[in-house]
Amino acid sequence: MGKITAAITAVGGYVPDYILSNKELETLVDTTDEWITTRTGIKERRILKGADKGTSEICVPVAQEICRKRGISPEEIDLLIVATVTPDMVFPATANVVTDKIGAKNAWGFDINAACSGFLYALDTGARFIESGRYKKVMVIGADKMSAIIDYSDRSTCIIFGDGGAGVLLEPDTEGYGLVDSILRSDGHGREFLHMKAGGSARPASIETVTNKEHYVYQEGKTVFKYAVANMAEAAHDIMQRNQLTSDSVRWLVPHQANKRIIDATAQRMGLPEEKVMMNIQRYGNTTGGTIPLCLWDYEKQLKKGDNLVLAAFGGGFTWGASYIKWAYDPK
Repeated sequence: MGKITAAITAVGGYVPDYILSNKELETLVDTTDEWITTRTGIKERRILKGADKGTSEICVPVAQEICRKRGISPEEIDLLIVATVTPDMVFPATANVVTDKIGAKNAWGFDINAACSGFLYALDTGARFIESGRYKKVMVIGADKMSAIIDYSDRSTCIIFGDGGAGVLLEPDTEGYGLVDSILRSDGHGREFLHMKAGGSARPASIETVTNKEHYVYQEGKTVFKYAVANMAEAAHDIMQRNQLTSDSVRWLVPHQANKRIIDATAQRMGLPEEKVMMNIQRYGNTTGGTIPLCLWDYEKQLKKGDNLVLAAFGGGFTWGASYIKWAYDPK
């Protein structure tokens, strides 16, 4: 029996129906469609509408689609990991809520908070449970309801983020398919440039924090952009070197969808042409933990067994990394 690796055997995704276009944002803040498009590549983003709807409302249809595609019952899931910075509640974990809503009675679960790198962190973590031989079906979902923590009078952030998510099912493989390698990094000094000021134990919610709008995303865009370009591109390049991958042998770059210029810089560092880069930022914006799996969901029919994929991300905190995946199945 060969070495056990964690192969992706199914993909599911979900985005809300409501579309917030650049044109509509022009009525909310001082911006234009042309300004947003040229600087970010974003044309529209999805927003989850309705009272008392949290990130679990995004995760549930994702999990259900994965089960349907794979032909399994939710009761067969051993573990659910949700990567999110917008949990339904501080506790319990959104993963716990989702397992209950989908009827995954035999699963345990937890959330991972690594901002935009969350899916990479969760994917690597889930793979370890598969590789141990103890678990057979691990579901990993990246999802965020960013509209819940965005100030729609702040044009520096409200143009970027949207709601949505997607996920994958990991199962054991002994033929070399699945997650081959990961490079994951973090540097806490970056917290001052991209964070939410209040709502945690250091600065609990109060009348003052709410009045001062401290429960929204705060970002110093130029600084974050500089670090993102350098670190995301370098991680993707390093994973290629460590695994003797070339620009010819990499079939797809699956980048975090934060900014088209960051994506372009990463592809250039890897020596990849535009046709090898997954891109859907124009339709969804930055869904934080959801962007990478949403790319896999959108491009699933173009993926072939044996394709070499490099996943790369950069997020607040700072967090960043890259993963090398050998795709495990042909289009269905």
